[in-house]
Amino acid sequence: MTPPLLRALIAEDSPTTLELLSQMLEADGGISVVGRAKNGEEAVQFTKNLRPDVVIMDIHMPVLNGFDATRQIMIESPTPIVIVSSTFDPGAVGISMQALRLGALTVLAKPPGASAPSFGAACENFIATVRAMAQVKVVRRWPSQTPLPTRESARDGRAPAQIVAIAASTGGPSALSRVLSELPASLPAPVLIVQHMAPGFVSGLASWLDASTALRVKVAEPDERLQNGVAYLAPDEHHLGLSDRRTLSISNAPPCGGFRPSGTFLFESVAKVYGSAVAGVILTGMGDDGCLGLSELRRAGGRIIAQDEASSIVFGMPAAAIAAGLVDVTLPLELIGSRLRSWVMPTLEANLVLPEGVKG
Repeated sequence: MTPPLLRALIAEDSPTTLELLSQMLEADGGISVVGRAKNGEEAVQFTKNLRPDVVIMDIHMPVLNGFDATRQIMIESPTPIVIVSSTFDPGAVGISMQALRLGALTVLAKPPGASAPSFGAACENFIATVRAMAQVKVVRRWPSQTPLPTRESARDGRAPAQIVAIAASTGGPSALSRVLSELPASLPAPVLIVQHMAPGFVSGLASWLDASTALRVKVAEPDERLQNGVAYLAPDEHHLGLSDRRTLSISNAPPCGGFRPSGTFLFESVAKVYGSAVAGVILTGMGDDGCLGLSELRRAGGRIIAQDEASSIVFGMPAAAIAAGLVDVTLPLELIGSRLRSWVMPTLEANLVLPEGVKG
């Protein structure tokens, strides 16, 4: 029996780009373009009326931009949204990060023209991403209340963690924003991050996170010296790891499980250098990247947090780690930052004065 066609809606104000995206999708044979919106207002209305499986959303559009359209769609008729943006436009990248925070699933660079040498690879990646995102079950996501402070400590007797390693994929930018926003600039540990992302967008993600959190956030550089209170993102198409306890390593080694950067590469590297002094975090994402690396971190005595299913956009990577028995604790997104604080700076956290009626 032939599977039903995936139904796609494109929101794009450029007729040329709209036609190119339509041709790319329909050439696949398994995707039908059921609507073409010329502005964000039409995108909201068409999504509500047509109920597509996935929305491909531009950012800079008249009447209503992609940022506001994404917000309305996720409130009124939640649908998987793929942001298609200009790779080298800093403004577009910044707004793309905001759209991800509001519920869009991923961001892609606008494909080149059909005559460009890279068109074939870009088309293949575009189709694969649209197909994958169309399968994601999205729900309305209302702003959650800031959790009350809780008293956490290293109750298992282990020394404080000296480094934090985080891996994320689909839904990761907004999850990273929430976790990092709970960490102080005075955090006595560096933070290393692998985020699966389309090439060209990691600098925009770093800038957005840097502006929205107390930590300094930057793209990691080869042989860079680690600093406490700084979060380092793996650069495009390179693994992130450590040469020693104070020096970053950027590697173009082959992909791990199809990913470069890879969460597994990161976790294995920090486990080798820091052993039990690592706090590992596995966040929302498709697949199982990071799982093999977490097994090495577990053997080294490190502590591991997994994001729970209810707060994950895609419960693939955390679910794989949980199923493998690698996780110390599974937490909703809004509590991960406070648990990290308790592992890195337990004395300070233990001294928090709690609101009346709140137990530590």
